[in-house]
Amino acid sequence: MRSLVFTDRYSKRAASFIRQHPEVVSQYSKALQLLQINPRHPSLRPVIYEGRLSGVQSVSLNAVTLEMMVTDKEVVLISIS
Repeated sequence: MRSLVFTDRYSKRAASFIRQHPEVVSQYSKALQLLQINPRHPSLRPVIYEGRLSGVQSVSLNAVTLEMMVTDKEVVLISIS
């Protein structure tokens, strides 16, 4: 299981996003749990970027998109929208 790393910027954006969209809290929590277990789980609809954004991945949950960098041991969350 990978550990989740929340950057300061991500934490601020996530808090703001959840305040604006409280209806997605359960989906967000479930996504974080799945990211720890398997960042490429099909229900997360993973996308791996190429080119200038090489190494960055994103997952989508209905109205929530999380951008992150995944290593063997960690998932570093970068952005939420």
